[in-house]
Amino acid sequence: MIQFSQSAQNMRSSEIRRLMALAADPTVISFAGGMPNNSLFPIEAADDIYKSLSLQKKQTAFQYGPTSGYPPLLESLSAYLSSRGLPVEKSGLIITTGAQQALSLISKVLLDPQDRVITEFPSFIGALAAFKSYGAILKGINLDNDGIDIEAFEAALDDKFLKPKMVYLNPVFQNPAGTIYSKKRKMQVLELMAKHPDVCLIEDDPYSELYFDESDKGNVVPLKTMTSNGSSICYVGTFAKIFGPGMRLGWLLGPKDIVEKCELAKQSMDACSSTFNQVLADEYLRQGKLAPYLQMLRPTYKRRAGIMLAALQKFMPENVTWTTPRGGFFVWVTLPENIDSSDVFAAAIKKGAAFVIGNAFDPQGVRNNSFRLAFSHTPEEKIEIGIQMVAEAIRQVSK
Repeated sequence: MIQFSQSAQNMRSSEIRRLMALAADPTVISFAGGMPNNSLFPIEAADDIYKSLSLQKKQTAFQYGPTSGYPPLLESLSAYLSSRGLPVEKSGLIITTGAQQALSLISKVLLDPQDRVITEFPSFIGALAAFKSYGAILKGINLDNDGIDIEAFEAALDDKFLKPKMVYLNPVFQNPAGTIYSKKRKMQVLELMAKHPDVCLIEDDPYSELYFDESDKGNVVPLKTMTSNGSSICYVGTFAKIFGPGMRLGWLLGPKDIVEKCELAKQSMDACSSTFNQVLADEYLRQGKLAPYLQMLRPTYKRRAGIMLAALQKFMPENVTWTTPRGGFFVWVTLPENIDSSDVFAAAIKKGAAFVIGNAFDPQGVRNNSFRLAFSHTPEEKIEIGIQMVAEAIRQVSK
């Protein structure tokens, strides 16, 4: 009998696979997929970009490229990141096949079985899966309105038994909670991390460009820009939310020694990310198409979030609470402790609505009196109808 590797044995079926299938079912109003609606993609911009390419660039686009990334994209991306205050010159930069690959690469080069990783609770499914696949033991720290519970975070960092090797945070419009860290909480996190230079901090930042109001522009500043030692943070970003998920392009900006190891690991994974898509992304940045696209997205997502929040206020039972996002894609709903979101999901899917149950976001996979709603993909005219179905399912389960 063939024996699977320890890494393969650590792999677990993800809720993402099942719920993406539900999201594709046209009969279901799905709040499951954390993805843009197809109508929002910059199709015309991509068409214009490709038509504008010279024959030489088109030929380059069809060819293999360097593992670290298409050089012109590394240049234009560096300029973009620098404009946001990120310490590009002090750091290494690599293009990855989506942000998920960046998380996997960091895990591959840093984690050994039984290493401890501190995450938020709730936390991004994909990150949890990457860490667990390399045998890590996860410690989830609760979030409050300002970010990670700082006292519990400090205790976990100082725990001589835990001895964490890595910290994973999603400080801006967090997936799945939709929350944003306060400036004070960010500084507290950085002060604590400075006392633990042997612990790697991963900052995952897919959503910070998707703030709803200009008043929040100053609050979406990455942690990596807020410290003189910002080069020590592994900053992970993606084109998924600011161009398109199908581009499968992300990046890792981090300590040069870590990035170099990640490049070596990437060579054995896929040799290089799609050159074709990197050429398009480079021109997307150089031709100034990102800014107008974001100007369209921000009020669109604000409107969608407003519709969902109004529906939650209108239909949800009194003992149900939820977060109020100021950007990003998500609302996190919390039920009374005696209600299991799996039961609510089963009732809701029969009515024609879907979401992601809470234990998928729990590092221990246990806590399940909560769930994630995504307003980004669902057609606006169906959001209220779907929320009413979910609310009815909660009442049904509560009886």
